Amino acid sequence: MRNAPTILHLDMDAFFASVEQASKPSLRGKAVVVGGLGPRGVVATASYEARVFGVHSAMPMGQARRLAPNAAYLVPRFGLYRSISEQVMGLLRGLSPLVEPLSLDEAFVDLEAGEVAWDAVSARLVGERLRADIRAVTGLSGSVGLAAAKMLAKIASEQAKPDGLVLIEPGTERAMLGPMTVRTLPGVGPATGDHLRRAGITTVDEIAEAGEDELVRLLGKAHGHSLYAMALAHDERPVVAERETKSVSVEDTYDVDIHDRLRVGMEVQRLADRCVRRLRGAGLSGRTIVLKVRRYDFSTLTRSETLRGPTDDPAVVREAAARLLDSVDTTGGVRLLGVGVSGLADYTQEDLFAQAAAGEGAAEFAAEEDVAEPAAEEQVVAERRWPAGHDVRHAEYGHGWVQGSGLGRVTVRFETPGSVEPGRVRTFRVEDPELEPAEPLPLVPGGRGVPVDGVGA
Repeated sequence: MRNAPTILHLDMDAFFASVEQASKPSLRGKAVVVGGLGPRGVVATASYEARVFGVHSAMPMGQARRLAPNAAYLVPRFGLYRSISEQVMGLLRGLSPLVEPLSLDEAFVDLEAGEVAWDAVSARLVGERLRADIRAVTGLSGSVGLAAAKMLAKIASEQAKPDGLVLIEPGTERAMLGPMTVRTLPGVGPATGDHLRRAGITTVDEIAEAGEDELVRLLGKAHGHSLYAMALAHDERPVVAERETKSVSVEDTYDVDIHDRLRVGMEVQRLADRCVRRLRGAGLSGRTIVLKVRRYDFSTLTRSETLRGPTDDPAVVREAAARLLDSVDTTGGVRLLGVGVSGLADYTQEDLFAQAAAGEGAAEFAAEEDVAEPAAEEQVVAERRWPAGHDVRHAEYGHGWVQGSGLGRVTVRFETPGSVEPGRVRTFRVEDPELEPAEPLPLVPGGRGVPVDGVGA
């Protein structure tokens, strides 16, 4: 470990929900929950006002509604979130060439590599300036942790939430970690935590006192060694600027189980096409096709097939996904389907055998790709024309966002990020020709718009 707290961890505060509150004056200071709104949806992010009621990420949306029935429930706007994330990451890259993004709202930065900090005083100044810059550029708040190691910097940013900065002075790590719960350490989830608790180990100090041999006996060699090192505040992992994309995948969860085998097959083909579009958009190809099936009883099956070389041919991926589906029993019904491609490369060495197996399907896809896909997209847009929280524009009333829709009506609140007061609410017929979907507005005057979809790592 280094001698100065020059590793910075940034974590944006309740990112998705905070973006929604910033863009919708009527929701500021109120409970906001972002996620899938269907019967099987889950919470992506909850605002701090919603967390007071016990709502948290990954919670089933039905449970969240019971805990906070008066909260605003919104469908995610990932294009906007990515746009703001790019602004934040740009600020981080202005500090150092070594920036390691973990997600849209979280990253490590090596301040020493950027020669912007060399001790506690300079590191704190950089952290405070970063928080101010993020607020000026995006209107949002972020929490900053500073320490001599990645694990400690992340723990510090968690302590700083919301909208704060915590710096762990080198030499104080053991004293700070000791009384904390074992769940504080990375890699200790509910199952590992329960296992340690049954052994009488509940704090980080007790992990250190148990000794490395006991931890190896309880958790196995790899996990035991790493957990003991973390309890002693040892973490030598460097900040890695480039995180390699390991796979590209798409999946859908269905509100009602699919029992029709033909419909399941059609869904797999549609997912394969979406996956290839995302693959090509990233300039990648891959060798291994993966099919994911979650059945009616929540059992999840994964099947994969590795081709002779990397491909981005939609016909090849569809054919492989179809073969994988043939090996899965879907008789009882399917609640989730996914198609992915792994073993990625930035070039294509077509699998001639796989292409031959696809036969005329490849030619048919090439002929129909530009025609059939927009028709499918139009159908999706028609079915989900007014998602809660998404932006709209009315010819007379201007920019607003959807509060809800149903029974042939859509309710819109007309306000913008710069509105001083909450906007007025009006209801229209869903087919009203003067109402149309719109792109999100910048949260800060002069801010950037929304980019196209990207690929996750």
